Amino acid sequence: MPTRVHEFAWPDRVVVGTLGIPGARTFYLQVRAGKQIVSIALEKQQSAVLADKIDEILDQLITVDGNPFSVPTGTPLELVDNDPLEAVHEQFRTGAMSLGWDPTTAQVVIEAYPITDDDADAEDDESFDDDEPNVPEMLLVRMPVGTARAFAKRTREVVGAGRPTCPLCGYPMDAEGHTCTVPEV
Repeated sequence: MPTRVHEFAWPDRVVVGTLGIPGARTFYLQVRAGKQIVSIALEKQQSAVLADKIDEILDQLITVDGNPFSVPTGTPLELVDNDPLEAVHEQFRTGAMSLGWDPTTAQVVIEAYPITDDDADAEDDESFDDDEPNVPEMLLVRMPVGTARAFAKRTREVVGAGRPTCPLCGYPMDAEGHTCTVPEV
């Protein structure tokens, strides 16, 4: 069965955002081109690693003699996107992801795949609609270097906007309280 590819070669918008309150947020990678919008759920850690790895790729590209891909060192102000997510209709929950660089178009490339059956077995059992065929799908997003830099910055800010971290044990603190588990020395 062929894979359904949600492909965005030059997206109008690509962001990570959340729905819910800190401690119970769901992270989404949302991409829009014209009227086509795809939202996929991510784990907080996946979001953080994605931002870090994008910045690593861009920082390595800056070191190429003459910066031939015009990689910005910071986030271009005109590309800052602090708007909330648009209408979210979760396409799938992300399992594996890959990140790459396409020198022919000077774009960072993200590929995201749904959680596989093996991954789902480790999760809580959910009921799936048996009427819908299980078509394999993936998200393929290409971002120019400036957009990628802005994407990474926003993603780090969204990840950092969660629950505060306990200065003693390093675990997140809930609004209802926190039982600190400071290791004994």
